[in-house]
This record gives sequence, C-alpha cells and structure tokens, in this order.
Amino acid sequence: MNYSVLDFISLLGSVCLFLYGMKVMSEGLQKVAGDRLRNILGIMTRNRVTGVLTGIAITALIQSSSASTVMVVSFVNAGLMSLQQAMAVIFGANVGTTVTTWIISAFSFEVSISDYSIVLLAIGVPMMFMKKSTYKSLGEFLIGFCFLFMGLDLISRYVPNLQENPQMLQFVTNYTTLGYGSVLIFFALGIVVTMVAQSSAATFAITLIMCSQGWISFPLGCAIILGGNIGTTITPILASISGNVAAKRAAMGHLLFNVLGSFIVLGCFYAFVDFVGDITEWLEGMNPHDITAAEEADMRDTTLFDEKGGLTSRAQSCVAFGLAMFPTVFNACNLLIMIWFTKLYVRIVTWLVPTRHKDDEEEFSLKYIGRGILSASELNITQAQKEILLYGQRVQRMLGMARKIIHTDPKDDSYAETLSRIEKYEEISDRMEIEIGNYLNRVAEGRLSPEGKMRIAGMLRIISEIESIADGCLNVAKTVQRKNQNNVEFDESVLHEIDRMFDLVDSAMKNMLELLEEMETPESSKIVAAYNREREINNLRNTLRDGNIFNINNKEYNYQEGIFFMDLISEAEKLGDYMLNVVEGVKHQFKTAPAQ
Repeated sequence: MNYSVLDFISLLGSVCLFLYGMKVMSEGLQKVAGDRLRNILGIMTRNRVTGVLTGIAITALIQSSSASTVMVVSFVNAGLMSLQQAMAVIFGANVGTTVTTWIISAFSFEVSISDYSIVLLAIGVPMMFMKKSTYKSLGEFLIGFCFLFMGLDLISRYVPNLQENPQMLQFVTNYTTLGYGSVLIFFALGIVVTMVAQSSAATFAITLIMCSQGWISFPLGCAIILGGNIGTTITPILASISGNVAAKRAAMGHLLFNVLGSFIVLGCFYAFVDFVGDITEWLEGMNPHDITAAEEADMRDTTLFDEKGGLTSRAQSCVAFGLAMFPTVFNACNLLIMIWFTKLYVRIVTWLVPTRHKDDEEEFSLKYIGRGILSASELNITQAQKEILLYGQRVQRMLGMARKIIHTDPKDDSYAETLSRIEKYEEISDRMEIEIGNYLNRVAEGRLSPEGKMRIAGMLRIISEIESIADGCLNVAKTVQRKNQNNVEFDESVLHEIDRMFDLVDSAMKNMLELLEEMETPESSKIVAAYNREREINNLRNTLRDGNIFNINNKEYNYQEGIFFMDLISEAEKLGDYMLNVVEGVKHQFKTAPAQ
C-alpha cells in the first residue's frame, strides 16, 4: 500500500485550499460590488422574470448559490422583498451556480490554471497594496482564483490511485454495481458531502476527480451532483434559524424547490442522464457513456485510456463537460417548470411555516438581525439599517408614553402602568443598543469596503444617540414622578407650554425616522429640516426660560412649580439634541473614506 497518512493529510489540506480559494474569490467580488448588489436585489425583483435573472446574475457573480440565497433570506428577513419575489431569485440562483461548475470544468483538464498561478499571484498580490479599494478587491479575487485551482490540482495529485491501492477504495466499488440502489447511495453521499462542505462547488470538484480517476461511473457522478443540489440548502436554513417567519419561509422555499426537482429527476434518472450524455456528445464530440461502457466491457480504447489505464485528457475533458452539463440542464428544466408555480410555492411554504400569533411588542427581540451566518458583510449592513429603524420606532413609542405621563393623574391606575412601561422600554432599549452594536462590530470584522466601514461608523453613532433618546424619555418620567411626590400640580398655562415644546420634539422625531427609513439615500431637505427643528427647540427653550423667571417674579406660580417646569423643558431640549445627533450620524455614513 503506497498511500500514507501524510498523503491523506495533504489531500485534506488540498480540499481546504480549494474551499479557501472559493471564499476569497467570492468575498473579493462581493466587496467590489457590495453596494451595487444591495441596490440590485432591492429594486430588480419587480416580477418573476427579472427576479430569476437577478438570481442568475448575482450567483454567477459571487460564485456561490448558498451565499446568494442567504442574501435573499436576509433581504426577506429585512422586509426588502416579498416571499414571492424571493422565490424567483432563488430559482435563478440555482441556475447561476452552474457558472462555477463550468469554470472548474473548463479549466480543470484542458488548461492547467495551476501552472499559471504564480503569474496570476504576481499580479494579484501587488494589487492588494494599492490605495484604491476596488483594485484591492480585484486582487483578492485573483488570489482566490489561483488558490481555487491550485487546490484542485493538489486534490488530483493527492487522491489515492485506485489501481495502485484497490483495498483503500474497495468500499466504494462495492456500492457501484447495485443498479438503481447505487444511484440512491451516491445521491445521499452528495447530500452529506455538500452539507459538510457547505459548497456544491466543492462537491462538484470532488466528483470530477472521482470520475476522472475511474472510481465511479458518469451516472453515479451525476447522482452525487444531484444530491449536492439538496445539500446546498443547509446554509440558508442555518441562516434563517435566527430570522423571522418570512426568512424561514424563504429558506423552506429554497429547500422545497431543490427537493422536488431532485426527486423528479430521480424518478427518470437514467433517461435524464442519457439525455445529458447526448447533449454532451453533440457539443463535445464524445459521449461520457461510451467511457463507462468501455470500462464495463474492459475495452481499453486508446482514445479513452492511456497506457497506465487512466483516462486520457480528451476523455477527462468529456467527463468534465458532461458533469457540468448535468446540473445546468437539470436546473434549467427545473426552473422552466417551477417558475409557473411561484404563487403555489408561496402558499405551500406559508402553510409549512405558519405565523405564530403573539404580541411581542413589549418583549425584547431583534426582528431583522440575529446570531446567524454573516454571509456577506456589505449586505449585512442592510439588515442593520432596518433594525435601527425599528429601534427608532420603538423609542418613538416611548416618547409618546413620556408625553402621556405628564398629563396623567398620579392617582389614576394608568399612571403606574405607563411609568412601568417606560421603564421596561428603557431596559429593552439598552439591550437593543448592545445587540445591534455587537452585530455591527461582527460585520465590521468582515471584508468591508472603505465605504462600508464609514456606514458602520455612522450606524454605531446612531444607535448610541437613539439610546440617549430613550434615556431622556425615562428622565422625563422620573421628573414627573418627583413632581408628584412633592405634590406639585402644573397650571393649565404651564401644560400648554410643555405641549408646545413636545410638539416640536415630536416633529423632530418624525423627521429623524423618515431619514432612518431612507438611510442609504437621505434627502438633503430633511437634513436641513432637522437643523431647523433643533433651532426652533432651542429658541423656544430660551423663550420659556426667560418667561419662567418673569412668571415666578409675578407670582403666576410658585418657584417649585417653575423648577419642575424647566426641568421638563430642559429634558425635551436634550431630546432634540440627540435627534439631531442621529441625523448627523446618517450624514456621517457618506463622508469620503480615507485612502487606504
């Protein structure tokens, strides 16, 4: 036996290099087009046709159906697209992922990219040190591209040779002659391998090596790839665990689409594989079934087998072409059939993942973000933006409670209830700030463009100021509580002035939320309006402060009432300052990033 433990460890390292290359290449492209991807996915899903085209384009670009589907799940989670729109994108993503298989197939045997890897690295590595972030990201893409094919070449080098070490792979050959049972076994193997690797491209690469080495026949290779089509759904499912019901439905829709399509093909497996073989022969000039037939008949055709009994480069190219054609034809047929049943899919997944009816408004929960998988840092920013808007809306309700308690009789039952709700909301606000901040920090640790880093900095400032607004609302409630403990009652004229101030604060809050809702494209007029509101609040505060001294001197009300009156006015003025700080945080996102 010539295969050592060191060879096996080297094989594992080769697979790891391949997977790392896929990751670096994908992330490099995502950084180049991060903002564009958010905009495309946000606006380009008006109907199922554009949705499908979007799914194909995005997946072909970032080289991962799992990553693009996780993006879709997060966008549904963030409310940027409906479930029906998401299903169309998911359908397209399954076709787009075949681009990766074609890249691997095209360059694996006809051209040895690994021979030119050093040259490509000589181009890619210097780009990493350029100032412009786009060049850095393109450099990452080239480096990942090199690692991917270097890993593929090393896998071919370190896989055990079946002729030299037949005892090692005897367990494989034991399951290759069971007819349709073999198909089911290797179909299950494809599911497991893809779930573990979380990459259908890795499964395709492994299958390509197994077929080119003669371990398994072309039909069994197709069975593994078919199983990988189901295994790739595990990543979006994991990502949806911490999401809302809509995100879980999107992930379930992806699983349902792949499972139904795979089982339909399993029902007519041999006929479908023959069809793919015929297409391959028509385009490539050779049918991969001929290789399988020659192996079974022990006919060593020199056009198919070399002197050592292995496949010739021509035969390997034919097998690679056929294996790439199989998922392409399968996903295209699946798409053409299933696209007409999009609405039915939505109804089915809605039934499978029902809504849990419960009022969780006053329970701590993040709606749009969680501890799930962070697939693409640039795209995770959108989820954080939606969560920040929800955070602001929650604090707006708290502001309404603070204003209400000013007018509530302390002897009324609703007074204690309102005070308790304000305190509870403030605790929730503290926890939301921590959770959103931690999430943004995790996103910042990913591969972000300079623009993305500026967005993160701006959002961290925003959540800090929103939490200050919540603190200010609690301070209003505490001031009212102290006033009531001292048996102080406000005159109607005083309450009227307090309402004037809070009308301005409410207006500032509404304007702030509108800016948070359009955080990526804030209107300059609303930013100007925010400064005007803050000026009006300051001017009214100054006017009321001067009037308060005059009223106390003229015995309109006593000194203690005037103190509590101005305490409330001061707290309201601080709320206006915090709201302006939030607006400036929105502006901060779009400052020019420093050169790196």
